[in-house]
Amino acid sequence: MTEVKKQQLLDKKVLRRQILAARDALSEEERKRAALFLTERICGHQWFYMADTVLTFVSYGSEIDTTDILREALAKGKKVYAPKVTGQDMVFYRICSEKDLVLGYKGIREPVGDTEPFLYDPTATDRVLMLMPGAVFDLQKNRIGYGKGFYDRYLADKEELRLKTIAVGFQCQMVEELPANDWDIKPYQVICV
Repeated sequence: MTEVKKQQLLDKKVLRRQILAARDALSEEERKRAALFLTERICGHQWFYMADTVLTFVSYGSEIDTTDILREALAKGKKVYAPKVTGQDMVFYRICSEKDLVLGYKGIREPVGDTEPFLYDPTATDRVLMLMPGAVFDLQKNRIGYGKGFYDRYLADKEELRLKTIAVGFQCQMVEELPANDWDIKPYQVICV
């Protein structure tokens, strides 16, 4: 590994730690207000309206709360899939209610993994929406995740699906510019509230 790459990884770790500390420090009122704004933005988004399939992460820790988005998608009859981590891979499984989620990888709620998996079809992504978590985002739509690369690996060979990705978070997670690597997958949109 070159010295430049080592420095980029170190810079990412330091920045991730700083931004996550700021996110952790948000008040309960700030969190609730942001979750409400995010729900309005996503559920009013044309991609959500047009989608019959929603791939969404299940909020964990101090992440922005996506529970109401998940509930709204289910109430509207959309197929909802949530990620399950197995080893180094992430697979999205269909959920029909929040009761289909159990504690899994690192204490994150995830599907049991015994339901219908999401099958990627490059010709049918016009009616799919994917919401992505992250630690830090920038104005060029770069994203730093939590360091394991699950979303980068998942989307690496799904170019058409990348066109329907929205990374979401709090305003405090947005910075002007991030160090980016060739393997980093950018979301198509970033919404921080």
